[in-house]
Order: sequence, then C-alpha cells, then structure tokens
Amino acid sequence: MESKKTVMITGANQGIGFATAKKLLQLGHYHVYIGSRNQENGENAKKDLEKLGFSDFDIVQIDVTDKNTITSTVEKLEGTITHLDILINNAGISGALRINKSAAEGEPFMEQDITTIPLKEVRKVFDVNFFGAIEVTQSFLPLLQKAPSPKIINISSGLGSLTNHTDPEAPYYEHMKGIKLGAYNTSKTALNAFTVMLAAQLQDTSFQINSVSPGFAATNLNNYSGTQNPSEAVDSIIEFVTMGDKGPTGKFFEKEEIAW
Repeated sequence: MESKKTVMITGANQGIGFATAKKLLQLGHYHVYIGSRNQENGENAKKDLEKLGFSDFDIVQIDVTDKNTITSTVEKLEGTITHLDILINNAGISGALRINKSAAEGEPFMEQDITTIPLKEVRKVFDVNFFGAIEVTQSFLPLLQKAPSPKIINISSGLGSLTNHTDPEAPYYEHMKGIKLGAYNTSKTALNAFTVMLAAQLQDTSFQINSVSPGFAATNLNNYSGTQNPSEAVDSIIEFVTMGDKGPTGKFFEKEEIAW
C-alpha cells in the first residue's frame, strides 16, 4: 500500500489554510500537519476536523515569526517522518487597516496608504508574509530534500503582481488602483520574488516551487469581504499539491498563470 504524502501548512487553523487541510484530508492521500500560531486555536481546529471524521492530521504550534516554535516543529516532524513532501507557506496577515470615511458606496473602504503608513506596520506585515516564509522554508528544507519530489507552495495574491498594478490592460487594473494596501501588496510582491529566487536556486533538483493565489476569498484576513468562500478558493492550491512530478516551477498562478 502506498504511503500517504506528508504536508505541512502554516497558518492552517482557519481560513485558506484550514480549507486546504480539510480538502486534502477529504482526498485521503495525505497526512497533514496543521500549523497554528496559537495552541488554543489549533485545538479548536482539531475538534472541528474530528467532528467531520478526519484523523490523518496533527496540530503543531508554529509562529512563523518565532524561530523557537519553527525549530521545535521541525524537530517534532524529524522524530516522526522520514521526509516532508509538501510545504505550504500559507500564514499571512493583512496588516493594520483603517476605514476610508470618504469612500463612496461600493468603493474600497480599507486603506494602507504607502505614503503615510507607519514603517512599524509595514515591518509587521513583512515579518509574517515574507521573512516568516523564508525562515520556515530554510528550516524545513532538509526534510523536504529527503522527499522524492518535494513541493513548496507560497500562498500569494494577485495584488502582488507588478504587472497588474502597472498595465492598464491587466484585469482589475482600475479596481486595484483604488485599493490602498501598500504593506500587504508589497509583501506579496516580495514573496513572489522569493519564489523566483528559490526556484532558480533549486532548478537542477526535483523541487517544484510556485506562488499560488487563491483569489479573493472571504476570510479573517479581509474581514470576510471576499467574493468566494475558502473551500472554492483553495482549488488552485489543491491543483498544485496533487499535480504530477513534471509540473511547472518558478511560476505564479491563480486559476491560470499570472504575470509577475
């Protein structure tokens, strides 16, 4: 009997991470390590999954901004499994948002004006969305390198596409001009750059490394204002998890490839 592939997902006690874990467990071919920054939230996620009849998972406490929790999680997995097949860097925050009182009805109402946002807020977003993903990846790399066909999936956003922000012909160009999410957007652009650099560094190996955007899903990250539910949004992530060994690497996708 073929052994189940192992998957580590950061920030998986809710939202996109939780929906991804649930869908992988439904498929039945994966053992999922569900990362939660907060132990209590992780236990709540465990109860929810057990109510659905799932058991092929473990809850691990991991804060991507805390090296000690990353190290302890790696050590836990090293004592349990011989290799890690898939790492999903999902943990992310939107950062501080303020209501734009002057926005007309139906227009964006949350702002991170890059001309005025305090740098401490930008650093807070980058610590999770960018630096956290790098530190987690570096820490799990030895376990991933032992897998026959390892994958790293960095959960990004179309808002991180420089093309979408600068090309008037790009989808949602006019809409994106009105969204002031300077810290969040630039953190996802940086994460995409990390994807490119990492894929280039490991291009002569069996790694598949890609940025994947779930689209505008209704989660805590955007105060549940998204246009699709998480279970729908994670289909693009599941596609890359389940993709064969000859899939693309160093690319950026949602439902189809996105320009950097």
